[in-house]
Amino acid sequence: MPELPDVTVYVEALQRRIIGQPLTHVRLASPFILRTVEPASSQLEGHKVTAIRRVGKRIVIALEGDLFIVIHLMIAGRFRWLPPGGKIPGKVGLAAFDFHNGTAQAGKSHSQARAHRSASVQRHRQRVFR
Repeated sequence: MPELPDVTVYVEALQRRIIGQPLTHVRLASPFILRTVEPASSQLEGHKVTAIRRVGKRIVIALEGDLFIVIHLMIAGRFRWLPPGGKIPGKVGLAAFDFHNGTAQAGKSHSQARAHRSASVQRHRQRVFR
């Protein structure tokens, strides 16, 4: 499982790249990664990223309109920064969050990893930022 320093590094790297950027598209390689369906992930598109924080071992991406993407990388998860519209790798890629300046791709560290990552979309700031 990524330890707190690893999660902190991901948060800092994402902050440098996507704060203030509009989320242009959410792509899921598997429907099993999404733990909530309301609001739909398509409703996130077009909203600017306002903050990125760590809550425990979860990465929280705050968007305009009190929308949040909460990501837990589980045991073998990692983020990769790809060129805009970067392809989700078949065996290791799970989700991609597209921005004008690049793509944040969440996936497994290698094809033999047996952990599942989870992501959820939430409303209401009080549930996420305590």
